[in-house]
Amino acid sequence: MLSCSIRTLRRLKCCCNKRWSSLFLAKGYCFSKPKVVPSFCNTDIKFSRFYVGERQSSLRQWRRRSLYTVTDTYEAIELALDSVIKIFTVSSSPNYFLPWQNKSQRETMGSGFVIPGKKILTNAHVVADHTFVLVRKHGSPTKYRAEVQAVGHECDLAILVVESPEFWEGMNFLELGDIPFLQEAVAVVGYPQGGDNISVTKGVVSRVEPTQYVHGATQLMAIQIDAAINPGNSGGPAIMGNKVAGVAFQNLSGSENIGYIIPVPVIKHFIAGIEESGKYMGFCSMGLSCQPTENVQLRNHFKMQPHMTGVLVSKINPLSDAYGVLKKDDIILEFDGVPIANDGTVPFRNRERITFDHLVSMKKPNETALVKVLRNGEEHAFTITLQPLQPLVPVHQFDKLPSYYIFAGLVFVPLTQPYLHEYGEDWYNTSPRRLCERALRELPKRAGEQLVILSQVLMDDINAGYERLAELQVKKVNGIEIKNLKHLCQLVENCSRESLRIDLDDDRVVALSYESARIATSWILERHRIPSRMSIDLLSEQNSLLMDSAE
Repeated sequence: MLSCSIRTLRRLKCCCNKRWSSLFLAKGYCFSKPKVVPSFCNTDIKFSRFYVGERQSSLRQWRRRSLYTVTDTYEAIELALDSVIKIFTVSSSPNYFLPWQNKSQRETMGSGFVIPGKKILTNAHVVADHTFVLVRKHGSPTKYRAEVQAVGHECDLAILVVESPEFWEGMNFLELGDIPFLQEAVAVVGYPQGGDNISVTKGVVSRVEPTQYVHGATQLMAIQIDAAINPGNSGGPAIMGNKVAGVAFQNLSGSENIGYIIPVPVIKHFIAGIEESGKYMGFCSMGLSCQPTENVQLRNHFKMQPHMTGVLVSKINPLSDAYGVLKKDDIILEFDGVPIANDGTVPFRNRERITFDHLVSMKKPNETALVKVLRNGEEHAFTITLQPLQPLVPVHQFDKLPSYYIFAGLVFVPLTQPYLHEYGEDWYNTSPRRLCERALRELPKRAGEQLVILSQVLMDDINAGYERLAELQVKKVNGIEIKNLKHLCQLVENCSRESLRIDLDDDRVVALSYESARIATSWILERHRIPSRMSIDLLSEQNSLLMDSAE
């Protein structure tokens, strides 16, 4: 709900020893079907009892842990020697300006550790766009082949498996612990740059709050510590006592000794989704953009009583089931019985507060939430089903090839943020302003929708004069509004007219003799050494359609 400034995002970086680039925050949306339920009963009493009990429990845990679980560096080393491993990754990222080819391969290194079930937990950015992964355990000169079993790029976590029985000899798994309290000590273990052996860095917890995850461009709970987290530390455990308190994953550029670790609740949510469904499930959100109601005049305008607190709904994703339940200018008062403050926060542990987005993100896909709202001065309660949703313009495209379609030298691609990142680390200012604004602000209107753009024009007699139309959005083909790149491909491939008309943004038009353009396409592909006029996903779709028509 609450976004980070671009200046802050530029300073955050992943801690894998490879070149990084900042990603702008893009909200995830989730959607549900409406179900009206009776008004809340005795909510304040239930809430008060729940949080008083939780606070007392937290204090007891803190006292108990402070007596005998003060993190000892030597104990962390002993635990790490047979649990923390070094990861060697060879990766190759797509070239979004030339989507039919990859960039040069690069070698990166990171850390990981063994968890129950003979699995290795690490960061997603350590193995993103991987082509080959090796792991090495402490004290061994041998590297073993590893396979990526599951990846959650939003939460920057991944699970690796190693088939070799020899690798697992003498290895011990680490158990997940609890969220550490403020000022509790942790030891970050890994293989940072500057040496080849294992490294242990000690620090204390500074704060616990939702933070921008640079790799996945999402906002989830994170733990800030004052221990140095350097490139190569990514994926290593932060150990408190004899258990894992989190996974090291990024630091704050330009600041000394400010690092971040992924807390245990996020890790457990990631692992539980994989165990239940066999694949990464994602994190939920309500699909809302909300405004704080800290101003007294604003609260009076929306008829909030003095005892009421909440946030103002300013925008709802049209694909969300909440779109048919909640309305613009609703005031969200409570989420699952937990009152929301005027600044959008809810109580968390002992006198700490956290944004209510955390409660939403910890829900499992297709779980329901009870939402209490104020509408025109009257209170209502609704049940909303939560589930993950991709934004109109994808924030990342790791581990997959980009889609493209070429006709008459016109290169069509769906707009993605990785495409905009090709303009450099300062892509927010250097990429086409109109495309950038649409990528960051526009919401999808229907399922499967994409913003398709004319990426570039491969020059030829057939398209002379159209090169100035590059970077414009494609609106229609022969008068039919396109839904996505696959739809555009079908309209062009199945064209039965002599002339093909393509309407672009700014009321620009491309007109081609269809037969001449089809013949020219082959020559242009051969001249530019492009293996196919369309990406493999579109080619598979075309082959399926041909087989269906033949039957």
